[in-house]
Amino acid sequence: MQKIKVQISQWDRDGLFDCDDIELKLGDKVLVSIDDEREVGTVIDFLDREIRENTVTANSQDDQELTKIQHNEAQERVIVRRAEPEDLSRLPDAHTKQAMLGRCKQLISEHELPMKLVDVHISLDNSKATFAFIADGRVDFRNLVRDLTRTFNKTIRLQQLGIRDEARIAGDVGHCGRNLCCKTHLTELVSITSEMAEVQQCAHRGSDRISGICGRLMCCLSYEELGYKELDKKMPKIGTKVSVDGKKGVIISQHHLKESVDVEFKNKDGSTSRVEVDLNRHKNKKK
Repeated sequence: MQKIKVQISQWDRDGLFDCDDIELKLGDKVLVSIDDEREVGTVIDFLDREIRENTVTANSQDDQELTKIQHNEAQERVIVRRAEPEDLSRLPDAHTKQAMLGRCKQLISEHELPMKLVDVHISLDNSKATFAFIADGRVDFRNLVRDLTRTFNKTIRLQQLGIRDEARIAGDVGHCGRNLCCKTHLTELVSITSEMAEVQQCAHRGSDRISGICGRLMCCLSYEELGYKELDKKMPKIGTKVSVDGKKGVIISQHHLKESVDVEFKNKDGSTSRVEVDLNRHKNKKK
């Protein structure tokens, strides 16, 4: 029995589904069953199986994720088969979704609720609708749900998203000139910390230059974090007293990619001078 990660909507949490004897690849549309309710989703990852064309290899991180998701999900989730044209034709079109979003925005305004509507997901059988929204805090939307239920004659669910999810749904162009990573290839938004910026020596650039369209620290700060941490282990710490060509000084800054440090020396006249020292060349000299 294979475990395959399937995404139902752009913003809802991905789930692991059981799959038996169905040849699939990344990006395939599949018909899934969640506690006997049918939905169409997209294959975004594979766990517990060897790499095949257009797939990824399972590793220890996959095993940890598998354990975590299985523990949190009590629902029966199964991939029924590849989605057929008939299944895809039952998906709501853009006009239907826009009409529902427009009416929901009107009701939000009438109830004077501090929330921003982002998207709506309609179930395959057209019996349920989940509205995704962004808000600064908790919102009492019970009256809104009542009106939406009466308006659309469906089971209504409201789901609050984070600010990064809005950028993920809408898409945009990042500082690098490329489409946002969260829109193109990231299947999960990990936590980005200021420590990642500090270890890569870009925190001093200011929050505007290292923050994404969403206003949060850019997801790409996590890409090279481990590499920089490995380099950092080899670097002498700032404040370390060193001797260079017989002169005593103190390390005042590091350059990880160049594998060099700036050393400050005190001159006889009381002034200071700064010299960049290549660590690799210095090691060779010592040998």
